[in-house]
Amino acid sequence: MDLYRDNILDHYQNPRNWGSLTGSAVKVSHNNPSCGDSITVSLKLDSGKIADIKFTGNGCAISMASASMLTEYIMGKSVTDALVVKREDVEKLLGTKLTLARLKCALLPLETIRQALVESAKTRLPKPS
Repeated sequence: MDLYRDNILDHYQNPRNWGSLTGSAVKVSHNNPSCGDSITVSLKLDSGKIADIKFTGNGCAISMASASMLTEYIMGKSVTDALVVKREDVEKLLGTKLTLARLKCALLPLETIRQALVESAKTRLPKPS
């Protein structure tokens, strides 16, 4: 099984949802110190659903393809549905089983997206009086 399937290379070379959002978007950055991959996710919610999501970063084909695929996968989903995406879903999107080292690369975007969703929920909570 070839780790760098055509689908992974396509998302790496032509990432979907690349860029950043301005305005009321929540922005979160994470990095993987063991390999140097980094990612920033910005997202906007509307009525509890992901209205827009973008990412920027640099890293290996696995981390960047994972970010591209995940942003496509969760666009329009509710926050609840997006928060239950798990490792197996990422592997399914990528179409391959991953080694432990590559799994960390593939899950970096998921961890960043989850944190952005949590931060977004915090900004929508009413302020205590």
